[in-house]
Amino acid sequence: MTELRNVEADSSRFRARIFTVAFVVFLAFGLLVARLVFLQVVRHEDLAAQAESNRTAVVPIVPNRGLIMDRNGVVLATNYAAYTLEITPSRVGVLEETIEALSKVVDIQQRDRRRFKRLLEESRNFESLPIRTRLTDQEVARFSAQRYRFPGVDIKARLFRNYPLGDVGAHAIGYIGRINQTEKARIQDSEDEANYRGTEYIGKLGVEQSFEGMLHGLTGVERMETSAGGHAVRRLASHPATPGNTVMLSLDIKLQKLIEDMFGDRRGALVAIDPRNGEVLALVSKPTFDPNLFVEGIDSESWQALNESIDKPLLNRALRGTYPPGSTYKPFMALAALQQGKRSPSMVVNDPGFYTFGGHTFRSHEGGLGGVDMHRAIQFSSNTYFYSLAVEMGVDAIHDFMKPLGLGQTTGIDLNGEVRGVLPSTTWKRNAYKRPEMKRWYPGETVSLGIGQGYNSFTILQLAQAEATLANGGIKYAPHLIKAVRDTVSGTVTPVVQPPGENLGYLPKNVEIVRNALVAVNKGGTGTRIFAGAPYTSAGKTGTAQAMSLGQNVRYNAKALEEHQRDHSLFAAFAPAENPQIALAVIVENAGFGAAAAGPIARRVFDYWLQGEYPNDEDLAAVRKGIAAAPIGKPRAVADVVISPPAP
Repeated sequence: MTELRNVEADSSRFRARIFTVAFVVFLAFGLLVARLVFLQVVRHEDLAAQAESNRTAVVPIVPNRGLIMDRNGVVLATNYAAYTLEITPSRVGVLEETIEALSKVVDIQQRDRRRFKRLLEESRNFESLPIRTRLTDQEVARFSAQRYRFPGVDIKARLFRNYPLGDVGAHAIGYIGRINQTEKARIQDSEDEANYRGTEYIGKLGVEQSFEGMLHGLTGVERMETSAGGHAVRRLASHPATPGNTVMLSLDIKLQKLIEDMFGDRRGALVAIDPRNGEVLALVSKPTFDPNLFVEGIDSESWQALNESIDKPLLNRALRGTYPPGSTYKPFMALAALQQGKRSPSMVVNDPGFYTFGGHTFRSHEGGLGGVDMHRAIQFSSNTYFYSLAVEMGVDAIHDFMKPLGLGQTTGIDLNGEVRGVLPSTTWKRNAYKRPEMKRWYPGETVSLGIGQGYNSFTILQLAQAEATLANGGIKYAPHLIKAVRDTVSGTVTPVVQPPGENLGYLPKNVEIVRNALVAVNKGGTGTRIFAGAPYTSAGKTGTAQAMSLGQNVRYNAKALEEHQRDHSLFAAFAPAENPQIALAVIVENAGFGAAAAGPIARRVFDYWLQGEYPNDEDLAAVRKGIAAAPIGKPRAVADVVISPPAP
């Protein structure tokens, strides 16, 4: 039987299928057109930027770091170009095998391996790290010929920091080193993040750290066209980096070196200040160190030697070492008594050679000085006079006078890291101790404060600032090292304006009384032999500070003590007395009486600054040994002395 088809129904179904297919095709083309419009119109700028980014790379141009100079234009920190052999750990196979193979081509010492290992621990795996620096031309040629053997190893030309005078002034100048992870995190959270792209080194200490913003400069950028493999093809655009500015210091580096030479192998510190404006002329801490060791990453042996030395060469004794001021404190005690009306200058106190308080005997001059007024008490350094004065004043009155002078306070110097020290008071002791019986201030503790002992503990910088303030009639300036900044691009030198001095309100007649007594110290007192024959008038005070406490009935005997237990030698002074141009404080650790070790150093500093005289070799040797007083023989002219870089 023949089946009859419904032609109309078939046609209807066919048309439905055609419409469905057509709709699907239309929809697909619609989606393609919509996507095309979205990509070509809506996201045109974004995708164009991505495409441009894929064919180009923005490379930061690290600026040259600014120079550091002393007040006379002597360069203290500069830059030099050198080739380095660098490894990117993530791009090499077995790291140790690569280093071993490299050592057959380029000389790689154990210290280079140790430094690389330390850098590897501090850095990320994809960073390029130096395994050798300062390659010779021959070494560069040898590696270049075999470079194909070492994927992930490259030679780069870099600028390195150099400190031409080596360890001279290292604590003041500081050094730079590779940016560590903590510093990276701090930079990323700061407004300077973009300016530090590509930068691998940063100031770590001293001027290098404190004036990092001036020295670093502004990072430039270079836009390069790159191949599919990421290799640079050509430069498309460039915005050059702006070099860092030159920082000009108030330091006189020749004076700095002279002082360091006079210390020799002894430990100590000296700070010299212009009392008229607060400029720091010398900031010495001995022993010192070579900052060049840190630039490329110090090796573990050198670090261990510096870090574990009993002499602590990395400690900036001028800013961070705290000491009892000894008898250099007595002139300030006298001024406090005058200002507070506690004693008249003519009041006479009997000095029998001791002072008894609360059943305890405090030592003074053997045999005593007899009756002493304020002038003689300072001139001949009577302990008894100042023991009794401290008791009369009380600890809090002493504190309230000394605090504005800056003792036991941060001075505000333009270097990071200074410590506060201790200026004792009843409030300080209550907060410093936990046990109830230790919180209480006992009257007997006040006695030794009068001669600069007890809880008193100040930095040499603080003592120098106080001496400069006294020399300046009570006008206190914040000590500072920066003197001017020279713009690297324009060459314009701009002096750095400092805040005005603070008038502490001392009566001129009181300052004059203390000043005359300090002049007498150097004319007929403990500093007489030191300043014999000086063509200027100086004012000063010797001091001896205990490094360890002795029992009540124990007599001090330096020969019976270990060297680190002996008394410290101090001297604080200014000159010329009638119109002071320089003030200083100096300590020679464990060197005994102030006139024996510290005073002779001060005399030669004054001769340098005021007379233009530089000690001869015989005199220098005597000062180093602590057997000098007044200068020996004929001095050299400062202008004739040339500072030479240390031998390599």
